[in-house]
Amino acid sequence: MANLVCWNFTELPVEIIDILERDIKKFDPSTQTSELIGNQIDPHIRNSKNTWIETSYWIGGWLWYYVSKMNRENFLYDIVDIDKGSLQYTHYNEGQYYNWHQDSDLDSHHKPQMNFSSADNRSQEEIIQTGEYIRKLSFTLQLSDPTDYRGGEVEFLDNSNNRFLAPKQRGTMIVFDSRTRHRVREVKSGLRKSIVGWVVGPRWK
Repeated sequence: MANLVCWNFTELPVEIIDILERDIKKFDPSTQTSELIGNQIDPHIRNSKNTWIETSYWIGGWLWYYVSKMNRENFLYDIVDIDKGSLQYTHYNEGQYYNWHQDSDLDSHHKPQMNFSSADNRSQEEIIQTGEYIRKLSFTLQLSDPTDYRGGEVEFLDNSNNRFLAPKQRGTMIVFDSRTRHRVREVKSGLRKSIVGWVVGPRWK
């Protein structure tokens, strides 16, 4: 039986994580506010700071290695690339959170508008569906040491509505099915930093 959520402790030397954190400070999200669909901020859903890092930056290739490895070992999904070629660098300060949500579901996919009396319409729909990529896997790289903050746990809800927490160890790579409900609990003190991304592939058939 495959797992909804997997993690890899990576065992990266602390010095490597330090280099990563120092290098991405140029993408400081402290003055930027998270955007949701439609660029509308809903504090009832999410309160955090984030910015974006292109996957062409060196960290993108390193993260893709772990995503691909964990996909082969557990999910076996047909995946293509990281969504929009970008990674989200996120800060959760004291009092910030991300409530229960899913990164992908059927209602976020293209809904065919087939008019079979029109060859042009059918042709256009087929083009859209052939080229449609959807989020299949989500991932988080834990950057902060667990002693840097209280709260801020990544919590998941399985198909039986059982809750469980991902490890907080620095350098942990967490990969999960994007349809899995999850949240980031409120940070009680300190600062939690992470890199988040989504992996896309052809629509389920």
